[in-house]
Amino acid sequence: MGGFWAAVVPVLQMFFLSLLLLIMLPAMFGFSLGITETYMKILIKTLKWATLRIQKSSKEEETLKHSSSNGLIQRDDSSLEKEIGERRGNRRGDFALSDVFYFSKKGIESIVEDEVTQRFSSEELVSWNLLTRTNNNFHYISLRLTILWGVGVIVRYGILLPLRVSLAAIGLSWLVIGTTVVGFIPNCWLKDWLSELVHVMCYRICARGLSATIHYHNRENKPKKGGICVANHTSPIDVVILANDGGYAMVGQVHGGLMGVVQRAMVRACPHIWFERAEMKDRHLVTQRLRDHVNDKKKLPILIFPEGTCINNTSVMMFKKGSFEIGGTIYPVAIKYDPQFGDAFWNSAKYNMVSYLLRMMTSWAIVCNVWYLPPMTQKEGEDAVQFANRVKSAIAQQGGLVDLSWDGGLKRAKVKDTFKQEQQKKYSCMVVGDDSSE
Repeated sequence: MGGFWAAVVPVLQMFFLSLLLLIMLPAMFGFSLGITETYMKILIKTLKWATLRIQKSSKEEETLKHSSSNGLIQRDDSSLEKEIGERRGNRRGDFALSDVFYFSKKGIESIVEDEVTQRFSSEELVSWNLLTRTNNNFHYISLRLTILWGVGVIVRYGILLPLRVSLAAIGLSWLVIGTTVVGFIPNCWLKDWLSELVHVMCYRICARGLSATIHYHNRENKPKKGGICVANHTSPIDVVILANDGGYAMVGQVHGGLMGVVQRAMVRACPHIWFERAEMKDRHLVTQRLRDHVNDKKKLPILIFPEGTCINNTSVMMFKKGSFEIGGTIYPVAIKYDPQFGDAFWNSAKYNMVSYLLRMMTSWAIVCNVWYLPPMTQKEGEDAVQFANRVKSAIAQQGGLVDLSWDGGLKRAKVKDTFKQEQQKKYSCMVVGDDSSE
């Protein structure tokens, strides 16, 4: 037994020393030794070769639809009034039997392929990326491709997974230890500086633990202190992606267990905003605490994901208006992941957090683009809903995402009666006139 440990200990020492010198130290100080870049170049060439082999082996090239908007149903984006008006020959008033065809058509479209449900399933790929989980029609193609896939499994589970788990564990441990130590320093500029430094360093280590390659654009528009950063939401690692480039004050619910330990340590060093479950239901209390934070121009910008749930990297869904009732300057951020190297979307209905993180750490890499958009403020006469929609549209346009008005809460809930009544009212106005509501 002694001989076993005598052989293992030097190997572990060499492993962690290499980890420290080649990955952690460069990550902490924001530079790279080129290891990730070299890995990505090899990976891109490998996937390109695999794609050519697949296309060559196929009798006819089949390209999956890149955007779910080009799915089974080709929809007409015309309004209810326009479509029914065209069927009626622009005649208003009274019920027409032809109106039934419009509602039947819309109903069948929703049954076959609605606009909401497909936003909560993984994005389809143009070409297979050698991950079985992303190949909808997995079948034997060629011996060389099968061998390459097998080698990929060994690399991902035998080399990348232990490396990434080690980096994630070290990053979280340092975050807890570092923020706890900083928490003992009295409130002053030194504490704020050290707190931001510790947070950014630890998030950078965690990002390296995912082999994350992040391209930041328009850094001159980065969120400033006293502001509110709002972004589209694809994954829990969105926080790591954004905090890798600067400090943020997080907003969320108080948790227990390991997450609770991390939260309590973080809040000692930085004024993150954690709410008890009962407090989350008190909308006025939440708004007031956020407003108090924003009014202090010395505090880090708040990071909020107004969708309230993860969407599959193809769309942006309705932004909750609460984030836009606080006041202050909104700093929109668009995040778009490249699904070729790994699916960052967290389908919480299908995978728990541990399973999701395992999938992330056994993917090839996480590659994404982050765009900082110009700051936006509420216009005169514009309510919170209109402001939220304007910000959402800007994010969708910049990120190349589909702009949807549906509530992401439909992931777990039914359509609200108010929405049904709104559609009924529109049709009623067409039949009996606009004065029907009086």
